[in-house]
Amino acid sequence: MPLKVIYITLGFIFFGLGAIGAFLPVLPTTPFLLLSSACFARGSDRFNDWFTSTKLYKKHLETYYESRAMTVKTKASLLTLATSMMVLSFLAMPNKYGKIFMAGMIVFLYYYFFFQIKTIKEPVKE
Repeated sequence: MPLKVIYITLGFIFFGLGAIGAFLPVLPTTPFLLLSSACFARGSDRFNDWFTSTKLYKKHLETYYESRAMTVKTKASLLTLATSMMVLSFLAMPNKYGKIFMAGMIVFLYYYFFFQIKTIKEPVKE
C-alpha cells in the first residue's frame, strides 16, 4: 500500500512539472507527462483514469499511446532533453568503460527514436 502512495505522489509531481512545461519553453512537457502516466498507472486506476482525461494528456500523449507514434516536435524535445542529460553523464564519467556504455546508450536512443517510433504530422489546430 505505501508504494502506491509514492507512485501517486510522484505522478502529481511529474504532472505539475509537465503542466508548467506546457507554458515555459525551457521545461519539457512530454517527458514529465510520460513519467506521470507511468506513476499513475502503477499507483491508482482512479488517478490514471483522471490523468488520461486531462487536456495535457490528450494533447501530448494520446497519439503516442494509441499509435506508438510521435510528431517531429515531440521527438525533438524528448531527444534534446535526453541527449543533453546523457552527454553530461558522458562528460562526468571518469571510467572509459562507462563512457563507452554512455556512447552506446546515446546511439541506441537515436536508433530507437528514428527506426522504432513512427513519425506523424502535427495535428491541425482548429
